[in-house]
Amino acid sequence: MSAPETPQKAPYSVEVEAGRVYMWCACGRSARQPFCDGSHAGTGIAPRPYSSRKARTVFFCGCKRTEKPPLCDGYHATL
Repeated sequence: MSAPETPQKAPYSVEVEAGRVYMWCACGRSARQPFCDGSHAGTGIAPRPYSSRKARTVFFCGCKRTEKPPLCDGYHATL
């Protein structure tokens, strides 16, 4: 398994819709950050699904090192 790349050292603020499933890019290679575009092929890293019960703003991890994927836990501050 490859280590994830760090496309951004800050979270991605995203307005999510209630009930919709979002596929968070865990490998850091996607051109559609913070979401998966299939660039993880061959890395051994799979995208993570996320859905919310209500429409709201969430902060998806941009450094790909969060302990609470797919949401930011502030780990980027240590990089």
